[in-house]
Amino acid sequence: MLNLPLLSPSALDDYVATVELSRLKKSGPADCEKIFRYGAFLGSVIRAYPTLDRAMDQAREHISLREQSGKSVANGSVILASALARSKGRFSRSWHAPHGGLWGCLILADTILPQFRNFLPLIPGIACCEAVRQEGASAATIRWVNDVLLMGKKMAGFLIEGFRSPVHGEQYHLIGFGINLNNSGFPQDLKSSAISLGQACETQVDIASFALSFLAKLRFYTGLLFYEEEQWLARGGLRDYHDEHPLLKRWKELSDTIGRRVTFGYDVMEKPQYKAKVTGVTDDCGLILRHDDGTSSVEHSGEIRY
Repeated sequence: MLNLPLLSPSALDDYVATVELSRLKKSGPADCEKIFRYGAFLGSVIRAYPTLDRAMDQAREHISLREQSGKSVANGSVILASALARSKGRFSRSWHAPHGGLWGCLILADTILPQFRNFLPLIPGIACCEAVRQEGASAATIRWVNDVLLMGKKMAGFLIEGFRSPVHGEQYHLIGFGINLNNSGFPQDLKSSAISLGQACETQVDIASFALSFLAKLRFYTGLLFYEEEQWLARGGLRDYHDEHPLLKRWKELSDTIGRRVTFGYDVMEKPQYKAKVTGVTDDCGLILRHDDGTSSVEHSGEIRY
């Protein structure tokens, strides 16, 4: 069960100030305090439930009810649940979400400039992979675009969906997350492909502590996205060619996708399209794939399996 009192906005603020910011000041960017200010809205509201059907459905209902009652929706609101009864992933695939994991959804108002939207899917995978490594699982990696793997098995997954509010037509990004922490009784069809952090580390994970770490990193990397937007606007919309986008740079440091032979498909489990070798990632996060005939293609959506 989630320790609900430990997952308040004030607890997150304290964690950022005393733990995450101190860590980043040692080895992170020089503007880390400013970056955190850009992302400070994330987690300003945290709503935790003992159980839900789906966290993303709860997010949609929350937005709709707030608007119908004439109230605004707090950007960066986080919905958490100790367990989900009807959790789904891409293409309505079932996601096993019993007690022992971290399940939820982030509500993000769509204020991201079009030039930067492709970086949004990188953020939850980076934040989770970093939090997992800090728990002692240093072998955690990201499979494009944001699946977190341990020992070749999926430990965490993220789903980003757009939502237009019914009253005012406001656009939102809903970022659903499912992270296997202490849950280990996977259904038979998942035993060969799923793993929990507790299994990998052979210990019980403090779920509330992990949640604070994950949310703090979500706050930082979301802040980094908006910080980079501000820097881009300050240059008059001109690209700085000295370095690649820091989100993409960090993703590459954590991912093991480049160089792998993969199966690609928009629904790769049911309708795999082709096999190819990943040779790189474009500046706007597209996957560069070299086919067996020597030609290459770039995919900006879809999924892969190793």
